[in-house]
Amino acid sequence: MSTLALEPRRTALVLIDLMPRIIALDTAPLSGRDVLDRCIALAQATRSVGGLVVNVRVERPGVGVQPNGSEFAPELDPQPGDLQLVKRTVGAFYRTGLDDVLRARDIDTVVLGGIATNFGVESTGRAADDHGYKTIYVTDAMTGLDGRAHDFAVSYVFPRFGTTCTGTEYVAALSPQS
Repeated sequence: MSTLALEPRRTALVLIDLMPRIIALDTAPLSGRDVLDRCIALAQATRSVGGLVVNVRVERPGVGVQPNGSEFAPELDPQPGDLQLVKRTVGAFYRTGLDDVLRARDIDTVVLGGIATNFGVESTGRAADDHGYKTIYVTDAMTGLDGRAHDFAVSYVFPRFGTTCTGTEYVAALSPQS
């Protein structure tokens, strides 16, 4: 992994599907609860330096009432300035207005975490790359529905569409360099 260089005010941390019903799924290599806790810490660090936090959740299209647990996890504790989006596809860009909001705020870097690695996170990362964003995957702030699928996405797919790092490396890159 190369050293990250970030401009915090041009960075958006995009957190995928941190909803009670998704967090409760059997996931690997991390539990949904572990991912939620790590993403909360990343969100706090991002906000503290003026970066944008975007929480994204999925709703099933054509369903009048969403399943129980479809709301954002209450622990996410959205703050003023955070963005909350609802998607109806696997990725967070299609028909959500995410690209427009990011461009209006002069964001050039999308940082990803959430559940599931090889579904919502990967789909959003591919679209971020297609839209021309610098894309960063925080690999210890995501988990898959299958450990092998998670590992494949992290080791093979993500390096082709962006940069992988740990949460510690991401937070260090947000901090002013002395």
